[in-house]
Amino acid sequence: MTGQEKYNLRMGLLFISPWLCGFILTALYPLVSSLGLSFTDYSVLSKPVFVGTDNYRDLATDELFWQSLWNTFYFAAISIPLNLGLALALAIMLNLNLPGKKYFRTIYFLPSLVPMVCLAVLWQWMLNGRLGLINAMLRPITDVLSAVLEVSISPPNWLVDPAYAKLGLVLAGMWGVGNAVVIFMAGLQDVPRALYDAADLDGCNFWQKTRHVTLPIISPVIYFNGIMGLIGSFQVFAVPYVMTDGGEGPARSLLFAATYIFNKTFRSLSMGYACAISLILFLIILALTLVATKLTKRHIHYEGK
Repeated sequence: MTGQEKYNLRMGLLFISPWLCGFILTALYPLVSSLGLSFTDYSVLSKPVFVGTDNYRDLATDELFWQSLWNTFYFAAISIPLNLGLALALAIMLNLNLPGKKYFRTIYFLPSLVPMVCLAVLWQWMLNGRLGLINAMLRPITDVLSAVLEVSISPPNWLVDPAYAKLGLVLAGMWGVGNAVVIFMAGLQDVPRALYDAADLDGCNFWQKTRHVTLPIISPVIYFNGIMGLIGSFQVFAVPYVMTDGGEGPARSLLFAATYIFNKTFRSLSMGYACAISLILFLIILALTLVATKLTKRHIHYEGK
């Protein structure tokens, strides 16, 4: 390595040193320490005691742990495709030459800036079974159905009925699709106009152009938003925790993995056990990310390849 190369290396490391320090302190160190603490009995207030794989053996028979995982998978399976589809549809619509689209872009993006606690309080009222805005809009529909079918039909009690609690949380999550919409719109700007012109000459309609031109070109953006949605869905915490005063909800239907980790850490003071759950959750997210990458690899089109 020449003197100039050594100088360039030192300067490069100097410039990225703030990021390296942040990565080591906020990501690498917590990950390594969590791995070590997962093999201990650590109550936060006393020194950790090594217990081997006891925490992981206890997880195998922990019903609350398995329920939290089931709730997390259930929520992710519904929220990811809905949020991704809604964000993509809004981005395509806002990319058209429609009157007032600048204002609509702002309107759809602003909710994503609302802090999670404020969003939770807002949707706690909107999903209220008796006074909420959602049921106020559904009530005329259920009244008509009740009259037609001659049976009593009422809007769901979102935050009280376990059958609807997670669906209510999905609705609340759809409020913040603005970030994904902005990323999709940025991807749509990179679709060559010449491809649309060629499709017009071939007689393609709007849906054909969307399917055969738009979606293949922005496939890397769809993949990115999908992976980010996957990670976010498996880390959902603030909204259900605030909405149900502890995050468990009716019959623990809103007890997610992140909530269970928090409760074990700060309520039960079982830091070692919580670290074991955190590591399992990390491995699940990593495995799902790798599987999604493998399954979508041949469907993603990168420019120049």
